[in-house]
Formats: sequence, C-alpha cells, structure tokens
Amino acid sequence: MTKLETDYLIIGAGAMGMAFADTLLSETQARMIIVDRHAHPGGHWNMAYPFVRLHQPASFYGVPSRELSQGIRDEVGLNKGLMDLSSGAEVSAYFDDVMRQRFLPSGRVDYHPMCEYLGDGRFVANLSGEEFTVTYKKLVDATLLTAQIPSEHEPNFSIAEGLAFIPPNDLPNLRVKPEGYVVIGGGKTAVDSCLFLLENGAAADDIRWIIPRDPWMLARENAQPLPDFFDRVFGTQADSMQAMAEAEHVEDLFDRLEACGYVVRLDGDVRPQMFHAATISEPELQKLRQIKNIIRMGHVTAIERDHIKLTDGEITTSKAHIHIDCSAGLARISKDWVAPKVFEGNIIRPVTVRAYMPVFSGSLIAYLEAHYDSEDEKNRLTQPVQLPNTLDDFVVMTLGAMMNQYNWSQDKTLRHWIAENRLDGFMKLIASIDPADTAKKQTMGRISENAPKAVGNLMKLAGLA
Repeated sequence: MTKLETDYLIIGAGAMGMAFADTLLSETQARMIIVDRHAHPGGHWNMAYPFVRLHQPASFYGVPSRELSQGIRDEVGLNKGLMDLSSGAEVSAYFDDVMRQRFLPSGRVDYHPMCEYLGDGRFVANLSGEEFTVTYKKLVDATLLTAQIPSEHEPNFSIAEGLAFIPPNDLPNLRVKPEGYVVIGGGKTAVDSCLFLLENGAAADDIRWIIPRDPWMLARENAQPLPDFFDRVFGTQADSMQAMAEAEHVEDLFDRLEACGYVVRLDGDVRPQMFHAATISEPELQKLRQIKNIIRMGHVTAIERDHIKLTDGEITTSKAHIHIDCSAGLARISKDWVAPKVFEGNIIRPVTVRAYMPVFSGSLIAYLEAHYDSEDEKNRLTQPVQLPNTLDDFVVMTLGAMMNQYNWSQDKTLRHWIAENRLDGFMKLIASIDPADTAKKQTMGRISENAPKAVGNLMKLAGLA
C-alpha cells in the first residue's frame, strides 16, 4: 500500500474536474492528486464516437487558462458562418495538452490515470494492481455528472441474435450499403448520427429514425460571442426573458420561446415533450428535415428478427438493416434527482450551477473554494442547477440559473472575476457596448427590466409561488 498526501484529492479528470483543477492551480498554491479511470484526461471524450463535435462554440469550452477555439468561423459545412466547433479528437488532445503542458509541469498536480477510486481516500491502479491511500484536506467528487457512453451503453430492450446493432462509434467503419439505417433515439447523439449519414451520402429515404419524444432544441445562432451577432444573441435573450415573464403555462412558454427564435423543433406539426439542451444550427435543422420516415411510437421495447416492438406499435426490420443505438443519455437526468450540497465539510461536489455550462460551473466552484471561507456563503452562491429532461425541468433549471446569476452580480469581486473568465462567453461582448449605442443599451435594458418578472413567473410555473 503506497501512502500519499495532498491538499485536494480530485476524483475524475473529465471536463468539469479539469476546469476545477485549472482554476485552483491559478488561484492557490494547493497541491492536487487527480484520479481517473481513463488512460487520458477528458472523461467521456475518451470514448466518444469519432464524428462528434462540440454543439456550442469552442471559445467558451475547456479550462480557463488555455484557449480551445481556433478563433475562426467555419467557412464550409452546416456550421458555416458560426464560431468553430472542436471535434472530439481536438477536445481530447486539448485536455491531454492541458495535463502535460500545464498541470504536471506545475509540480503541484499528481495524476493517476487508469485507476479505480475505492472510497475513503483509496484507489487502485488497474494495470499493476498497486493500491494507494491518500491523506487529504478536501475531496472533490467530479463524477456526479457522469455521461452514459454510447459505445458502452447497455440498451434497456432486447435484441435478437444475428441483427446488426451498433453504437454510433462504428458508423465510419461501414463499407457496404445496408438495406437501410434505423436510428434509435431523439437526442443529440441521434441528431449527430443522422447528420453523419446524410453528409456522407446516405439517402434520406434509407433512414428510419425512431424518436420516442421529440426534442425542443436551442438555436446555435444565439450562442455566438461575436460583435455582429450582438443583436441576434441579446435580442433573442431579451425576447425570451419577456416570454418567461408573461407565459401563462409551460406549453405557452415554449410557444413564445419558439416564436422569438430561442428554441426550434424538427417538425412544426409535432409538439416536443423533451428538452435536453441540444444545440443545432438552422442548416443542420433543414438537413434533418430531409428524413421523412420518422417513427413516433414511443420507446423501443424489443428488436426481433423481422420487426421492432415499440410501446405504441411495431415496425418491420431485417438482418439487412443497420440498427444504430443512440439511446444513451446523461446518467444523472432523473425525475428523482436531489440537489446535492456543493460544499459539505471536507467534500466538494462540482455540479452545474449555470445552465448549459458545466466547465464554467466547475471553474466558479473552484474560485469560491479558493477565496471564500464561509461554507454557507459558498453554497448560497452555488445552488445546483438540474440538467433538464422534461419541459418542466427547463423551468426549474432556468429559474435556478437566474437566481445564481443574480447572486453573483451582487458580489463586485466575483462579478469582476466572471467577466474575465474565458469560459463565461458573453461578458466581454456586453462590456464592449459603446455608451453612445442607444439601441444596444435598450436591448440590455429590456433584459434587466424583465428578469425580475421572469423569476417571479417561473416560480409560479414551477409551482413554487
């Protein structure tokens, strides 16, 4: 048994754990031990399907100290004119560079990949079997937002022997045209898989897409931290704030959000019942709409040799079809989700405290740990924001994020740190507003005016008032 000692024992070298460690490295002189089961940092990116890309700009992803984005707009493809979206390979290489070029040379980070954490400060090296015990001041559990990995996912339905059933990871390896493609799932992985097939020459009529619940999706055009997108970004933000302030019920809220361009859907005749915060560009949406054979009969319950059973019916299939499993999701999205305390004694639990931004959340939690003494105050500033699944979850998520944002804005030092943090995304664009630009100031004024009304109305919609 090898004995180690450190200030912070961090479990998980995924994106959130890396962002936490990077900020702690910048803001303190603390020593850290990072334990992770993968061979390289980056968490689920190690196992991601090869055609995956970020679905929001790379300019506010990663760790604060090192830029991920190339600082360019895509000039071709379905993201043309928008900020670059790093590929999975680029993200994996980025996190490896952060570890090799920043963390380890600091002399204050000890990294243990391919290790399994056993609890109570103990972990074992998977390949050698060597066991370690760590004496630490704080334990950082950066595993609470663990994703289900498509390539490792066990579907919750039966599959007959002899059928071609693959994760999206295997799509680039196909060499022979099948009878058809059956994409199972309605989330971002399914969207990515359908787009991959279409962009690589598969005929839309050869694709059958099983969507258990249609999703509302975010318009990527609203997430562009660029001066010429200011009116689109903040105009939509102002309109969405007004929608949240005036909506009479949750479906009315989404109608208003769709009308102002905040959210989009695949089919105007089908009302979505899911929101997982997937982000999509308008060209991508138009591409997906080429697929006409969409099956909306609920969830798959079994794939037999010649048919697929669903909760509300069945469809034919065959051994000549490729069945693509895109049904994996975030493991922590649950109706039974209970918000953890981020700070509790000598345990820190990084979770999302700003909607859609896990890495920013990890960074902010580390900053508070470095500079704030009161546990109660740190927890007040880091109320967990639940990852969304249903439309009601969107209301709770948005309300929590807005209340956190308000609390941060009342702290001058914290507000300044956020404005300088690369992962924030938009504060620099707001700070660049010319005082003489009355139109932009009016747009920001609409946001400020409607924000308190939105909070009050969201509380009503969530049943909290």
